[in-house]
Amino acid sequence: MNLALFFTSGVSLGDWAGIGLIEREVAIYRRLMADHGAGVSFITYGGRGECAHAGRLSGIGVHGNSWGLPKSLYRRLISRLHEKVLRQATVIKSNQVLGSDVALAAARRYGKPFVARCGYLYSDFMEKAHGGKSPQIRAARDLEERVYTGADRVVVTTQAMRTDILDRYGLDAEKVQVIPNYVDTELFKQKLELVSEPSAKARRICFVGRLAEQKNLFTLFDAIKGLDVELLLVGDGHLRTMLEAKAKDEGLDVHFLGNVPHGDLPDIFAKSSLFVLPSRYEGHPKALIEAMASGLAVIGTDVPGIGDLIEHSRTGVLCPPTKESLREAIQTVLDDAPLRERLGRAAREYVLEHFTLGKIARAEYALLAAL
Repeated sequence: MNLALFFTSGVSLGDWAGIGLIEREVAIYRRLMADHGAGVSFITYGGRGECAHAGRLSGIGVHGNSWGLPKSLYRRLISRLHEKVLRQATVIKSNQVLGSDVALAAARRYGKPFVARCGYLYSDFMEKAHGGKSPQIRAARDLEERVYTGADRVVVTTQAMRTDILDRYGLDAEKVQVIPNYVDTELFKQKLELVSEPSAKARRICFVGRLAEQKNLFTLFDAIKGLDVELLLVGDGHLRTMLEAKAKDEGLDVHFLGNVPHGDLPDIFAKSSLFVLPSRYEGHPKALIEAMASGLAVIGTDVPGIGDLIEHSRTGVLCPPTKESLREAIQTVLDDAPLRERLGRAAREYVLEHFTLGKIARAEYALLAAL
């Protein structure tokens, strides 16, 4: 079996490297190769510099814009430029909805089965960002409808997403399959020192994600104002300057760590007592699953994507996305070390049952083999 994966439109291996995510994103394809003998090729939007990352990919083929073409021209010609690898592919797959129309066209050109993957519902994100009657939401739904109806299979990460797609686009039920995001549970291991924590660590909370409106970080800052807590922010985004100014003006103990290599996250989790995801909406957040796998107590807002992962008071704490609710939840969990231990252990058990890399790789291979 040979799989050709089309990257999200405009995205390169360099982009993955820049935000520290190459190891996380490549893990499942390494497992497909090692455990199932699959061949894997990446069709990316990077230039000549893509080859610099090939050595980290354990034999995965990398095929980018080595001609240095303008982005719009490269997108139009991409299936012709990579004809050899696409003819050799058994199955063609997209990584996200953006760019999936290009992957679908390539699959049809060469007579290959096509899998459209979406880790989140692009149209829902556009609706929340721009409104239900915006040009962005109309374009997003047009794209989804073209791709989902044209695909041989559609892969989503949650049952709620599957239900929405089936209802919205009238697809046959067997065409849409749930394959959740995965976590390397050997990398993200159970913490053992939850009860007898050093005092400094006992008040440290962390967040991992983009510094964007969706993540609701200004509300989190308001929630911790006046609390004896230290907040570690992992990630970057266009709101960073404004968030830094707010933290400084209000005397908040916030550390902006920026993008870090994925392999550094377990150490950050191990040095924290609580993970908080205060988002207004999510798809199937990988950082939350990784924190849960680490045995870290988690707090998430009770919104789509997060509420699907956290069972309130058993595997974490859910609360409304308001400063008052977040503040109360943070105080409650930080003040109760046995509660943190119980939540963390239950969270890891839940991840081990549902989201291990081996389990998800087997589901992925079964889907590809069936096609």
